[in-house]
Amino acid sequence: MIVRDATLGDLPAILAIFNEVIATSTAVYRDDPVPLEERRAWFDARKKAGFPVLVAEVDGKVVGFSSFGEFRGAYSGYRHTVEHSVHVDKSARGTGAGTALLEALFPIAAAQHKHVMIGAVDAANEGSLRFHARLGFAQTGLLLEVGRKFGRWLDLAFVQRPIAPPPR
Repeated sequence: MIVRDATLGDLPAILAIFNEVIATSTAVYRDDPVPLEERRAWFDARKKAGFPVLVAEVDGKVVGFSSFGEFRGAYSGYRHTVEHSVHVDKSARGTGAGTALLEALFPIAAAQHKHVMIGAVDAANEGSLRFHARLGFAQTGLLLEVGRKFGRWLDLAFVQRPIAPPPR
């Protein structure tokens, strides 16, 4: 497996992974699939802002992606904090792709002088909470019934991890 910068050519695979997550889980609090144009705008905005979009590739196939962006971007006081996302194709879950994708974000965040990385995780997703804990994230917040999907209210857990300063 290799982790590399995503290209525009990776967008169909990124879109397929993201839309499968939307359709089958509460990892994303969205009901409708994302059109390619919207994912292209997301990609372009991330790149323009200097934020990474990474993919994990196995035998030439994209099996996951990760990124981070602004946390509460309207307020400059949060400029040292980023919020990440990581999603893995159902065929590659449990293979280490998610770990590799998230760990690859840490040195990029450090090089950008970020101080904290935030994750927003469905509170019922114990696997994702354990995954984040293994990578040094601690749960620091819980918002009750802020989302709704599949006919039920969803609680959102916030996890955070300090970003080590870049090596001198």
